[in-house]
Amino acid sequence: MTMAAVMESRPGKQAWSETGRIARVDIIDDLRKAEPVWRQLEQSGEFCTPYQRFDLMAAWQRHVGECEGMTPFIVIARDRDGAPLLLLPLGVTRASGVRVASFPGGKHATFNMALWDREFAARATGADLETLITAIRANAQADVLALTRQPQRWLGLQNPFALLPHQASANDCPLLIMTPGAPPQSRVSNSFRRRLKGKERKLQTLPGYRSHLAAEDGDITRLLDWFFTVKPQRMAAQQLPNVFADPGVEDFVRDACMSKLAGGGRAIDIHALECDDEVIAIFAGVADGHRFSMMFNTYTLSGNAKYSPGLILMRDIIDHYAARGFTSLDLGIGSDDYKRLFCKDDEPIFDSFVPLTLRGRAAAAGLSALTRAKRLVKHTPALMQMAQRLRGALPR
Repeated sequence: MTMAAVMESRPGKQAWSETGRIARVDIIDDLRKAEPVWRQLEQSGEFCTPYQRFDLMAAWQRHVGECEGMTPFIVIARDRDGAPLLLLPLGVTRASGVRVASFPGGKHATFNMALWDREFAARATGADLETLITAIRANAQADVLALTRQPQRWLGLQNPFALLPHQASANDCPLLIMTPGAPPQSRVSNSFRRRLKGKERKLQTLPGYRSHLAAEDGDITRLLDWFFTVKPQRMAAQQLPNVFADPGVEDFVRDACMSKLAGGGRAIDIHALECDDEVIAIFAGVADGHRFSMMFNTYTLSGNAKYSPGLILMRDIIDHYAARGFTSLDLGIGSDDYKRLFCKDDEPIFDSFVPLTLRGRAAAAGLSALTRAKRLVKHTPALMQMAQRLRGALPR
């Protein structure tokens, strides 16, 4: 697909196509200038994940992206009438002299996707994507696209980026499918529920014991204060790096949890199990009316931890969203044992590394090989055990 012309204009560069549904591609380096189109695609409920909401991504760029030197690289494709067909939210950083365009959010976003006009997404072809990539390549602001952790399908449609060359992501994402109107035991078995009920009886004797979704600013602040005190201790005990200690991350989380969405709710929802004396457990994630996707969690350091409060809260969350007609729930990247207690399936996710320049070809090959190596380690028990031993032996 050849481009008829490339020209400079505000707010970004534009490229025009002679054929195909994509007639123009705008490249914008300012989130505020992209906001009207971004919110239009997001709020129309077209085809996107809640991780790419403007409020969430704007908070991340403000507090983390800027600290990491990421420059917004927002790609908007339009039809001949100027109507947006997709918005691809990216940011450019430099690594070893290579300009890498990737999704914002880092490890804190389980899934990455463009925001699509649903009708266009359902009919998008390889030629459409070739037009898009050609326009991005002509912009010359990045050497390689690192499009990681993309779901193969979302809300019943194939992700059009699955038409690009791709490979399985390094990690899997455990998934629970929920059928509206199905009995509770279809989500959590009766035997597991009985076990959790037995443990919960111990907690129910605590004054003010309750399970709830935090709605008030004061509750959200109080729960986050507790989380940022307890989580580092939990991660240190497990000899894991504390990703919440990275520059700007705590401010990002607090900002997003406080951000109110136009349709109600918050950019990040916090579910909590607590009593009058302490917070016992929290799970926080994003929800869009179809899927709840967990972002972070932790549980008490007190003796109440022995009653499995995290599992009890997870049961409550599953029932909460099932009652509201949600059709799926995931517990984030990784195959921790507790996730498999609830999630028996996996969400297929993939990575695409698309070279844009000659230098980008080598970078794309290297990133692809690194991802394959990580996946091999994570799916080979002996290699995974060796990696864990090495990590535990490293000075901290």
